[in-house]
Amino acid sequence: MKKLNFSMSELIHSDTAAAHKINNMPDIRSLDCMLDLIYFCLQPLREYLGKPMLITSGFRCYELNKLVKGKSNSQHTKGQAVDFIINGLTAAQTIELIKKSGIEFDQLINEYNKWVHISFIKGKNRGDSFEVK
Repeated sequence: MKKLNFSMSELIHSDTAAAHKINNMPDIRSLDCMLDLIYFCLQPLREYLGKPMLITSGFRCYELNKLVKGKSNSQHTKGQAVDFIINGLTAAQTIELIKKSGIEFDQLINEYNKWVHISFIKGKNRGDSFEVK
């Protein structure tokens, strides 16, 4: 088994949830999806890039997702997606490296040239990549 160096707190932390006293703990189905996301996508990506990933948004319970004006069907609410940055790389550079890596993903989105959204759905990945301006 490969070593995983992600923590649950990285994927569920939210300043907004804390400020509004929202319990942002995932249910068991979302937790299972988060573990797949880490094992098949995030950990291989962290190893490939050789740089720390700063998770800016991970799991969001429905109450938190609504508060931050996330899409109602957001993959964040299912434990299938994270937004992140890598210091020293732009979102566009990060995306190009991910595409070259061969790491499987469902969606890879350059959001506003500020961060990267990546998602993973075991057995159902579309490999979509696009930019939101």
